[in-house]
Order: sequence, then C-alpha cells, then structure tokens
Amino acid sequence: SAGSGAGRYADSAGGFCYQESAQLVSVTRNRFIHWTASGDTLELVEESLDINLLNNAIRLKIQNCSLLPGGVHVCETQNLVVILIVTNQTVHRLVLPHPARMYRSELITEGQMQSVFTDIGKVNFRDPSNYHVIPSIPGLASNSTASAAWLSSDGEALFALPSASGGIFVLKLPPHDAQGIVSVVELKQSSVMQRLLTGWMPTAIRGDQAPSDLPISLSVHCLEHDAFLFALCQDHKLRMWSYKDQMCLMVADLLEFVPVNKDLRLAAGTGHRLRLAYSQSLGLYLGVYMHAPKRGQFCVFQLVSTESNRYSLDHISSLFTSQETLVDFALTPAEIWALWHDDENQTIVKYINFEQNIAGQWNQVFMQPLPEEEVTIRDDQDPRETYLESLFMPGRFTNAALLKALQIFSQGGERIMDLTWDELKKEVTLAVENELQGSVTEYEFSQEEFRQLQVEFWSKFYACCLQYQEALSRPLALHLNPYTSMVCLLKKGFLSFLVPCSLVDHLYLLPDEHLFAEEDSTISDDLEMSRDVVCLVQCLRLIGESISTEMAFAMEMACSRLQPPEKAAEQILEDLIANDTDNVMEDIHSKLQEIRNPVHAIGLLIREMDYETELEMERGDRAPQPLNVRMNLSQLYGSGTAVNIVCRAVCKIATTRFLICRDLLILQQLLLRLGNAMILGGGQLFQSQQDLLHRTSPLLLSYYLIRWASQCLASDVPVDTLESNLQHLSVLELTDTTALSPHKLVSSPQTIVELFFQEVARKHIISHLFSQPRTSPSETRLNWPHLVTAIAADLLTLLWPSNPGFLFPECLMGSCQYTQLQEYIRLLQPWCHVNVGSCRFLMGRCYLVMGEGHKALDCFCQAASEVGKEEFLDRLIRAEDGEMASTPRLQYYDKVLRLLDIIGLPELVIQLATLAITEAADDWRSQATLRTCIFKHHLDLGHNSQAYEALTQNPDSSRQLDCLRQLVVVLCERSQLQDLVEFPYVNLHNEVVGIIESRARAVDLMTHNYYELLYAFHIYRHNYRKAGTVMFEYGMRLGREVRTLRGLQKQGNCYLAAINCLRLIRPEYAWIVQPASGAVYERPGASPKRSHDGECMAVPTARHIEILELEDLEKECMLARIRLTLAQQDPSTAAVAGSSSPEEIVTLLVQAGLFDTAVSLCQTFKLPLTPVFEGLAFKYVTPCITQTLNGFALQADAWDWLAANQLSSVITTKESSATDEAWRLLSSYLDRYKSQNHLHHHCVINKLLSHGVPLPNWLINSYKKVDAAELLRLYLNYALLEEAVDLVLEYVDALLGKGHEHFGIERPLSAMAPMVWLPYSAIDQLLQALGENTTNHHSAVLYQKVQDKLEDYQQQVDLATRDLLYRRN
Repeated sequence: SAGSGAGRYADSAGGFCYQESAQLVSVTRNRFIHWTASGDTLELVEESLDINLLNNAIRLKIQNCSLLPGGVHVCETQNLVVILIVTNQTVHRLVLPHPARMYRSELITEGQMQSVFTDIGKVNFRDPSNYHVIPSIPGLASNSTASAAWLSSDGEALFALPSASGGIFVLKLPPHDAQGIVSVVELKQSSVMQRLLTGWMPTAIRGDQAPSDLPISLSVHCLEHDAFLFALCQDHKLRMWSYKDQMCLMVADLLEFVPVNKDLRLAAGTGHRLRLAYSQSLGLYLGVYMHAPKRGQFCVFQLVSTESNRYSLDHISSLFTSQETLVDFALTPAEIWALWHDDENQTIVKYINFEQNIAGQWNQVFMQPLPEEEVTIRDDQDPRETYLESLFMPGRFTNAALLKALQIFSQGGERIMDLTWDELKKEVTLAVENELQGSVTEYEFSQEEFRQLQVEFWSKFYACCLQYQEALSRPLALHLNPYTSMVCLLKKGFLSFLVPCSLVDHLYLLPDEHLFAEEDSTISDDLEMSRDVVCLVQCLRLIGESISTEMAFAMEMACSRLQPPEKAAEQILEDLIANDTDNVMEDIHSKLQEIRNPVHAIGLLIREMDYETELEMERGDRAPQPLNVRMNLSQLYGSGTAVNIVCRAVCKIATTRFLICRDLLILQQLLLRLGNAMILGGGQLFQSQQDLLHRTSPLLLSYYLIRWASQCLASDVPVDTLESNLQHLSVLELTDTTALSPHKLVSSPQTIVELFFQEVARKHIISHLFSQPRTSPSETRLNWPHLVTAIAADLLTLLWPSNPGFLFPECLMGSCQYTQLQEYIRLLQPWCHVNVGSCRFLMGRCYLVMGEGHKALDCFCQAASEVGKEEFLDRLIRAEDGEMASTPRLQYYDKVLRLLDIIGLPELVIQLATLAITEAADDWRSQATLRTCIFKHHLDLGHNSQAYEALTQNPDSSRQLDCLRQLVVVLCERSQLQDLVEFPYVNLHNEVVGIIESRARAVDLMTHNYYELLYAFHIYRHNYRKAGTVMFEYGMRLGREVRTLRGLQKQGNCYLAAINCLRLIRPEYAWIVQPASGAVYERPGASPKRSHDGECMAVPTARHIEILELEDLEKECMLARIRLTLAQQDPSTAAVAGSSSPEEIVTLLVQAGLFDTAVSLCQTFKLPLTPVFEGLAFKYVTPCITQTLNGFALQADAWDWLAANQLSSVITTKESSATDEAWRLLSSYLDRYKSQNHLHHHCVINKLLSHGVPLPNWLINSYKKVDAAELLRLYLNYALLEEAVDLVLEYVDALLGKGHEHFGIERPLSAMAPMVWLPYSAIDQLLQALGENTTNHHSAVLYQKVQDKLEDYQQQVDLATRDLLYRRN
C-alpha cells in the first residue's frame, strides 16, 4: 500500500497470449491470460480452451492506489511469466513460473492442470526488489493514463510513464534474481535533434518539452538489445524513441493524414489511441485512432527504416467511422478490430481488412443482445415458472448477476457464494416468495390478485437481474490473439468470444444499408443469382419484422406439438395479410418481382443450411495417426470454456436459422398463394415450389430440435443410477459411449449438447478434422476462426436428425438423460424417417427406467423390424468371437432379453421370448435357448404349469434335462410337491425318476424329502413295487446314516410303507430287489472316488443281486421296531442300533434288560437263546456282587428292567426283592425255553459260578434232575470240592434208592430196573483233587466219605449184577 493517491480511473481490461498458443505441440496451446482493473483491485484469470485450469483466478488489491487503465503488462520469458503493474503511485513486478517449467512434457493428456497462478500464495508482495514508488520528480502526469512496460534482454523490468513536466520517463527495476538499484531515466530531445527535425515537421519544437507534448498513448516494440518507444501526444504528434540511445528517432504530425484538421489542431488530442502489430515477414505496423467530436479516423502506418538510423512512416490506409465513443481497438498486419459503446448503451464491434477493402466498408459483428426488458406471461402460464425459466435459460444471465440481485433482494444478508445452478434457483425462488409473503397484509385474496402480486415481485427481481447483467456486460477491451486470430471481448463481468458467421446468417442479420453494399461475389459466382438471394433475404427480413409475438409463438407451438409447420406458416401468412396496415405485403410483392428465379434462390439458401450427409462421420481415421499426435489431440478444445463456446455458437446458428426457415416457409406459402405464371412460370415450377416447401419444413424442425437441445439442461445423475446404467450398457455391450463424471460447481449449467460435445462429439470431430495431416504436428498452427467454424459445422452434422449417425441420442442414454431423451425422440418421431428403429429402442430404454415395462416392450418390438438397416442396431447385435451365429433379429432379441432379465422383468422376458420363437421357426438352437428362457422365468414367477409346458416343448434334449432338473429342485424347495407329482411327464418319466433318485441319494436325508416325493410319484402312477423299493432304500439309508431316535422312527415307518406297497401287489409279484449297500450309487457326472493316497479306486464291475420278499421285509420291519424300542429304552444305543445285525441287536437288548424282546428276535431270526440267558444271569450276578457295597442302590435300576419283561405272576410282597424277581424271571425262562442238552441251565450256572455267586437251591435242584453229571463237572471246574462231594454222595444215594426222584431217576439200582451209571471220570477227578490235599483234615474226611460211599455203591452194584446174571441164566 502507498499513501493516498489520485481519484479513481475508469475500469479497464486487457489480455495476454503465450507465444506458442497456436502450436499444436505446446503446453501453452490455446492458453491466455486476461484481466480486469477497477480502482485498486486487479482480477487476473488464466483461460485455456483445451484443459480446465485449477486455481486460475486471483484478485489483487493495492491499497490507496488506483490502477492505471491499460497499466497491466504481461511479459513471457523461457522460464517465467512476469506481470508488470502500474498504479498512480507505484509500479509492481509479479514473477510466476512459466507453464512449460511447471509441466515438463509437451503432451497434454490430463483433463485438468495447474494454472500459473497456483503458487501465487508463495509470492512476497512486499519484497522491495519487486515494487517501487513512482518518484515525485519528474512525477507522474495527472492528466494522462498512458503507460508501457517491458522486460529487457537482461531481465530488468522497465516502466515508461508520462512525465508531469511533459515527455516520458522510464523507471527501471533490476532483474528479480539479482541485486541492483532502481533507476529513472527521462527521455528529452536535444537542441540538435530539434534543428534536424524542423525541416520536415509541420510544427517546430522550441525550448523544453511543453505540456502539450504530453503522451496520451504509449506503446513499446522490443528489439534484441533495445526498445522502441512510441508516444502519441496531445499535440497530435507521434514520437519514436530509442531507449538504449535515449534519443528521439522520429516525430510525425498525424494531422497531415486528417482531411479536415483545423479544429483539431487547436484542441488537445486526449482521445487518440495507438496500437502496434508486428509480423516477421511484413515488419512493424502502427495503428492510430484520431479522435474528433462526432467522428473518428483510423490511420495505419508501416515503420520504414532509412540509412543512418533514420525512420519514417509509410501510410498504408485511412479508415473513417461515425461511431462516437471508441472503447478499444486491436491491430493485426491485415485488420483492425474496433469496439464502440454508443449513446443507446449498445456495444458495437466491427472489423475491416485495411489492405483489401478499398471502399472502406466495415464488417459488422453481431453482438449477443441483452435479455429482453420484460417477460411476456400468457394466461396459461404460471408467473413463477415463466420467470424462472427466463432467468435460468442457459446463456442469458450470468451467475454473478443473479447472485448480486439475490444479495440485494435478500436485503444484504450473509454473502452467498459457491452455489450450484440448482441451489441458486432454489435460493432465488425462496427470496422472491419470502418478499411476496412479507408484503401481504390480507389473509384472503382472489387468485387473480395473487397472480398480479407474483408478477409484480418477480418482475422486480427480473429488473434487478437485468440491471446487473447490463453492468457486467459493459465492454472494456478487445483481446486479439495474433497467433491464432482469436478475438475476445473483455467485459466488466465476463468474457465473450467472437466466432465467424456463416453466409446465410450474415445476410439475414445484416442491416439493410449494409445488405446492398455486400459484394455479390461473396454470395455466388453468378451475379444474377447473388442479386436474387439478396432480394430473397430482404423479403425474409420484411416478413420477420412483421411477425408479432403471437405469430412467432404459434410457430413455436406447432413445432412443439408436432403439428405440420406448413399449416402454421399458412395461418401466419393469413394473419399477416389480414393485419397488413403498413403495406408490407406490397413491399414483399415488389421485391419478389425483382427475383428472376425464386426457386433457384430458395434452393441455394436451403442447400447452404442443410447439414444432411449420406455417410456417417468416420468413426475411425483412414490411416491411424501416430500416438503422440493422437495424445496431443486428445484434449484439444476439451475445456469447459471451449465446450461452452462451440455449443453457444451452435445454439446461435440454430436460433437464427430457425427464424430464416420460418420466414422462408411463410414466403413459400405466399409464392404458392400468388401462384401465377408471371412469377412461377408454369406448373413445373409450381411442383418445384411444392418440393422446396417440403424440404424447408424438415429443415425448420431440425433447427428447432437443435435449438431445443442447446437450451435443454442436463440432469445431475446420482452415482447409483450411473452404476446401474453402466451395468445395463455392459449387457448391451455399449460401455464405450461415455464415462460421465458427476457434475461439478459450474458458473452455468450444462446443456445436453454441451454434455454430448464434451463426452463424445469432440473426439470424433477433432479426429475427423486432423485425419489427414497436412504438416508435422510441431509445425501445425491452430487458426481459431477456421477451426471453430469447422467444429461447429461438424457438431451440427452430428446433431442433424436425418443423418445416419446416432451418437447424440446414444450419448444421452449413456449419460442417463432419460427425460431429455424422451422429449428428443418425441420431437423427432413424426417427421424424421432415419434411425426410426434406434429411436424406438432408446425410447424403450427410457420406459424401462421410468418403470413402464409394457410400453418399453412395445418399443423394443417395433425396433426389431429395423434391425440390419441401422448402424446403431447393427452395433448392438454384433456377434462376439465364438458366439453362435443366428439371424440379426434373433441376436437383437437376445440382447433385449438379457437387458430385461438384468433389470428383473420376467413377465416381459416371457412375452418377448414367445414373440422371438416365431422368428426362430427353423433354428432349433435358438428355439431351445428361448424355450429355456421362458421356462426359467415362468418357474421364477411360480407359473409351474407354464414352466412344465415350456420344458416339454424344448427341442434340445440336454437343455430339456437341465430344465427338468431345475423344475424338480425348485418345486421341492418351494414344497409344491403336488404339482411335481401330477405333471404327466410324457416321454420323460425315467428322466424324472432318475433326477429325483440322484437328488435323493445326494442330499441330507432329514432336511430333504426326495424319497417321500419319489414314493408319492410312484404311488400316484400305481407303481407299487417301485414305491416299495424307494421306501425300503430310504429305510436302509436312515438306519445307516441317521443315528437318532427320529431316524429310527422314520425307518420303521418306511418299512411299514414298503410292506403296504407289496401287500397291494399279487403275491407272485410281491418282491423287490435289495438296494445297493453303502452310499455309492452310480450317479451320472459324479466325481471318481479316490483312496487315501489319491489313486482312483476301481469301480466294482458287477454286484450280487438279492431278491427280498414280503417275509424278508416283515423281518426288517420287526427289526426296525425292536431297534426303536431299544433306543427308547436306552437313547445311547440309537447311534449304533440303526444298521446293526440281529445278533448285535440281541446283545444290545440283553444289555438294556429287554429280555422278552431279545427272545422274540432270536426266535424270529432263529438265533440261539444262549446270549439271553447269559445276560439274564449277569443281571442277577451284578446286584449280588454289589449288594454288599451299595446296599440297595441298584434296586431301582433292577426294578426298571424287570418291569420291561413280562412275568407270569408278579408277587409284590415286602419280602420280595428285585433279586428274587430276577430269579423268578430266570426260572420261568428256563422252564419255558427248553434246549438240547439243557444248554440254557449250563450257561446260567456257568455264568453264576464264574462270578463266584452261590447257586440258588432251586437252580441246583432243577439241574440235578436233568444233568447231575454236568453239574458235578461245573463244580469241579470252579474247585467247589465240598459241593461236589455233597452232590456225589446224594447222587450215589439216589442211585441206591434214597431220594432218587430229586435226580430224575425213575428207578434206583436193582436187577429188575434199567441200568444206572456214575460219572466215574468226574468222581476220579474229585478224589484226586481231595487226595492231593491230604494235609487238610477236612479234605481227608471228605475223601474218606466219598471212598466209603463208593464202596457201598460197588457192593450194591456187585449184588445187583449177580442177581441180574442169575436171572438171565
């Protein structure tokens, strides 16, 4: 900041272009800097047409100083961009890195890049080496704002300023990276120079510089080691200085070139301007604007050097203009571009080629008009909606104007920043509505009153916006890029670009006085034709000027409501004739008389406006371009700015040409109405006129459609919608359409044409434009007027509805702009007969997204008829490698079916597949695919009968089997078993059985009921043997695999069901084949079984077949019941009982104490009862052993198992114990179940003795009766010698007649009785055992007793033997 300075200067602006901005291979390609200075604030912006620059705008505030108009100068070195700033008190230098240093590569491939202003925060603005206060001596002139600044070859910053004492002083700052002092040099003329120059100057210079010589405009031209300074002074003289020599090299009086200069010579030339233009081939040009009241003059000179360092000016051209206030002008070696602001606040830009234009005729630049001052609201329109539409129409109001108006309307609340377009819209609505509600004092008023209030407040806000838009639109400067020939208009609030205008638009927009002056040769080589066209355009203009708002609206409505434009034109013509108060029709008639050949003139106009092409713009290049070229072109004109310019240009063209076509249609209707031979020359011409009418109508509609698209906003798309859309596109294999990124904060919203150009069209257009390289990329220079014209024309070609290319609608689909796409197709449908099928297809896609599936299906079906005729549909159906080739239409149906499938619309899939089957009459593979598809979706929907029907009609047996398998599994999972069983399965019976069997054998038995299903299946068909086999197999597997109580219950039920089945068959057929043992079944497709070391095990080639009859099944059933009984008694046995053999079951039953059951099982399966008796004996033994330890602890358990067996008579007295009952049970079993050799007694006694349990008397007595000898042997085996002695003694006594009935001896020993015998071997063993222990007295006594008894017996035997012998003899 500096001390308080002079008053505020006018706002100013300027621009700077990089030297390499026109080179195709350059980092600074299409980049430039522009700025706006206002008071103490400088705003700098770096723009690029190729990439979006980050951090590209800065605002500098130099406190207490005012920036001089034109006081910003930008210089470029190899490594730096230096900004030199001049205020009324200070000079500043801002040093920034050059983009080429920030971004080393020449290839620009990213979509965004850092601006040169990115690191502005690192700059030290208070560094004394980069700024200096202007010294008071010589001091800055107060009444001149001229300045010039440049960099010397050594890097010094030089500022040339008007001196307060007249003349110029130059302030020099040392190089930014070197120490040095600031110096000031004043440029003054010496007396020698004065004398030398008086000879040829009109006015001599005497004495020192007078204030009248004050520089009004300064320019500098840099040489290698010098700088020429040109000063245009108040005294109308141009002075040229050499800075190095500090000499004035030339003084020229410019009034010599002004025709009437008397008044000028006396007045100070404060409004003069000076500009330089340099061309390496042509040298230095000087453009001077000489300002005079009510008029102005441009003079163009070329600097000519003579010998001995003398210079002179070569006058090239003088151009006159009547506009009063020149804002700015720009000079090139061939043209002058000038900007004026007239009294009516209108911006006027004109240009002229001063070398070729001898007549001095300026070319008009057609400016974008300010928005209308008032918004017309019809009765059928809502005021709020209409005003919002007008305020937020793309390209009408800037964001800044709307924000400022909103700030004022919100009564200066907090500052609103960084709003998206939609958010801004909401804020505006809220502000106006709040204001309206705040003004309402009454609670009730009529609808009309409310409408009036709405209009009042919205128009107030609109007027506020208009005011700010007007302020921001005030032009400040022209910026001309000498390298690319791009011209920009720098305004207070934004930047406008100038783009070339086509011939037709140019003629239509030109004012009348210029239209006649237009050279005929620019229109056509045929001069008569040119004059016809001019007359025709005049007629069109007369019609256009006569058309009222209502008439214009009628045509708009006709286009929007799909009514024929010809009819609307006819109606407008009738209204014009009816309301013709100014005799416009007569003027038109007279003009028409001047047209020699109206048909040819109209034809020429139509041809100029028609963008229809036979071939689509090439998708690929003819010859592939080198990679570096492709990469360089990848971002060309890809920035948001360039996209906006191109699309606004297209919108402007479409808007203008819509009006031309509208007026042309009305004129043609007039020609038809006149219809006399004088104009039309007979019936043939009448026919031609009709043809032209029918050519104009589609042209009008095409431009209406393109204009609509250029103003239609793109919607923001949520990420999830984008992702699902991407998924659908991948099904259609159209993923390469676009890669849309979510919308960023934008100064204005994106239209669908901008979206299309940015995402799709730009690549095609650029590739097309550069497809035939004329020069190497490094030498290619970009020419903005040529390129922007070509790009706009190519974009119009791509957007043109009747061209074969279909990229625009495809892009809308890829970008999820469904509402816009629907409206686009609606507007296109009635009159455009190109890509009809593709449009129907996309409409179908839109309906799908909107949830209107049946409408979508209709569209898809309508599109099918165009398959093979349209490029988009052909791309849709192109077959992949290895894909089965079928007819194009079937491929199309396949794609649509996939799409419907992924969206989840099975009903529509079924309908479309059914329709497609009629197409595939001769293609059984396609039929199979479609039938499978129908089956799948019917099944998914639960339409079981229809699914079965589709399955039966499938011509492919393998697919049929797959479907059948799926039907079985799905219906089982849904428990819809009745349907499954009752389907007839014609010719598929075995397959169904096989599928269910394989499923039954493959899945868990307890969670799936495939066996029961199979049983029901066979029962339903009265195949009882099969049903029995199934249930028997089920039972077998349950026993083997499900080792639980529930499994055993189910097993019993299975065997009962199997028995029932066999009982329903005649006895001779009541048998089944024993199912395979183990879980290995020969299932098709099953993986091979491997051994522990990984080797495949050999599959048994044959197995033994066993036939089971009803009796066998009954045995199995009984076994199953017994297993269940066992498991219920002892649950721990369930795990082993299921697959145990009868022998194992007996053992388990005995362990559980179920002796009755065990006995019945043994009897059924003819097994010995020995294990039962041994088990029963052991049951007795156990309590006997433990009774002494546990007392009666086991009594309860004993009673439990005793209760499970039936005793003939139960005695329940207190004295009766569980042991007694066990003995009773054993006794009853021994009595009931006789055995050979009394085996049961033997095994019981053996078990008891083996556990050392004393034998109960009843057992001894019962065994004595049947086999005393064996009892003796058992005693001996267990060394019970005393008991053995007692038994022998008793046995001998019984033989001798004493107690013989206790041993089952009918008659004792005698000669009359049968023979008797003694077990001598056992007795000998007993005697030996007793004899071996003679030391024991007791043994000796026992031994003696036995000996004595035997002797007695021997004597008796001897007597009896004698008696017997005696008797025989």
